[in-house]
Amino acid sequence: MARAPLLQLSGISLTFGGNPVFDDLTLVVQPGDRVALVGRNGSGKSTLMKVMAGLVEADRGTRTVAPGTTVGYMEQDPDLSGFETLGDFAASNLPDGMEYRLAVVAEGLKFRPEAPVATASGGEKRRAALAKLLAEAPDLMLLDEPTNHLDIQAIEWLEEELSTTRTAFVLISHDRAFLRALTKATLWIDRGEVRRRESGFDGFEDWRETIWAEEDEARHKLDRKIKAEAKWAVEGISARRKRNQGRVRALADLRAERSSQIRRQGTAAMALESGPTSGKKVIEAQHLTKSFGNKHLIRDFSLRILRGDRVAFVGPNGVGKTTLLKLLTTELAPDAGKVTLGTNLEIAVFDQSRARLDPDATLWDNLTGDPLMRVSGAADQVMVRGTPRHVVAYLKDFLFDEARARAPVRSLSGGEKARLLLAKLMAQPSNLLILDEPTNDLDVETLDLLQDILGDYDGTVLLVSHDRDFIDRIATATVAMEGQGRATVYPGGWSDYARQRAAPEEAAKPPTKSDAPKADTSKPAAPRQSALSFTERKRLDDLPSQIDRLEAEIAKLATLLAEADLFTRDPVKFRKATAAMAERQAALTAAEAEWLDLADRA
Repeated sequence: MARAPLLQLSGISLTFGGNPVFDDLTLVVQPGDRVALVGRNGSGKSTLMKVMAGLVEADRGTRTVAPGTTVGYMEQDPDLSGFETLGDFAASNLPDGMEYRLAVVAEGLKFRPEAPVATASGGEKRRAALAKLLAEAPDLMLLDEPTNHLDIQAIEWLEEELSTTRTAFVLISHDRAFLRALTKATLWIDRGEVRRRESGFDGFEDWRETIWAEEDEARHKLDRKIKAEAKWAVEGISARRKRNQGRVRALADLRAERSSQIRRQGTAAMALESGPTSGKKVIEAQHLTKSFGNKHLIRDFSLRILRGDRVAFVGPNGVGKTTLLKLLTTELAPDAGKVTLGTNLEIAVFDQSRARLDPDATLWDNLTGDPLMRVSGAADQVMVRGTPRHVVAYLKDFLFDEARARAPVRSLSGGEKARLLLAKLMAQPSNLLILDEPTNDLDVETLDLLQDILGDYDGTVLLVSHDRDFIDRIATATVAMEGQGRATVYPGGWSDYARQRAAPEEAAKPPTKSDAPKADTSKPAAPRQSALSFTERKRLDDLPSQIDRLEAEIAKLATLLAEADLFTRDPVKFRKATAAMAERQAALTAAEAEWLDLADRA
């Protein structure tokens, strides 16, 4: 016998500020559903989820919940007013005797129930809202970006928890790996229409592209029909005026249909421009140590980053990833060890706290008031990679219309704030990008574009992220921070790191009889590679100072050659400096290659 739907929306229409968000929307959530709710930033995903939760009332239509069904909603910005601690809020609706549920969830999410609400960060409040929902275990869970502000270990715990639950859920997330692992159906919001596909997120993008291709073909056919009918109207209507008024009215209907079609939102016109080429060696960290009080964040950590590397930093929240980034860029001094920066570095930073955005200022003022973007004497212009642009035109590149330009930043969604911060970041040339949690709140399409931009970027990227799929797509090396000051470098992205981390664990298991090695007498064992000779070892020790000297000389020559009148003022000096620059660059390349070879062998 078929069970009644848990939740049904019928004929839902909703309008904000004159623009329809949904029109005649109908959808059903069945028992056991595991649904991905996807769409562009601003398409109405969170609004639809609030309608499903009963928190937003539609202009028309009905919301029906099956008798006895409980619906729980985890919102992005929970209201904790009236509660002293996060635990008080999370336990506020738990039945007596069910407190153990909250303790289990708190451990998995690394949520501190005793933390005061007054001093809690936005991320801690969201974890409290998620813990509250999981502990209450309603019949239907509505989860709006639950992985934001969770570290990878907590995301994996949540993924395991949701994969084993019998509770139905609808899930908004930008985390592809999370969506692929959990969902079995997809709701796609596109220009006020909601389509359902009875398959999980894996394959969604191919489905979306197919629908868009069919839509483009239908629009093309309609345009051709309108063109043909319009030509007939101009050339033949005067001779057959009375007989063909119906055809004229049909042409008007075709034009009305075409004008009523809503244009798809394009992708942001984001672009990165590399600054002057940095030296081959970008950062060299040697034996770094950093503590705060009794907490050891970094112990004896060394890392060499070369031009073009993409290095991801992963680990639990609070382990010290952002601190390590600050050490590597010399923003923070280590307790021991040293950091040497390469030459000609131009650094651009995307910070997870969005500190470069003034929430009370407008989008316009946030751009024109930025010292790095200000155009002297032009209140409506911003400097974008050396070229003045009108502020509204530049905002349109990042999908903000003119009406939003004068809105305060605090009115933006999380994804819109991230896009605005990217607009500031991408206005300046750079050759070293520091990206601290750039993927939070961005939709899948913008993540795709950001990935493509980083792929074409000539500079170096240091990335902190909890998005496993994004790390796999971007990183050439992963620094895993495991607590107690331990940090280990692994080649490749997240999946490569996970495989390498698992290999020693497998090797550590007690061998079984079937695992016992069998003697192989067919060939002698390969001789162990010998260590470096004394001369090679000394050369390895001497090369870093030689590389530093060459980079310093190259920097001085670059400053000299940058003088605009040098060639006309002293052509002989210009030629000598040019030749010396080529010679030292060749010597630097050779020295770095030699160092890498010796270091690998050592």
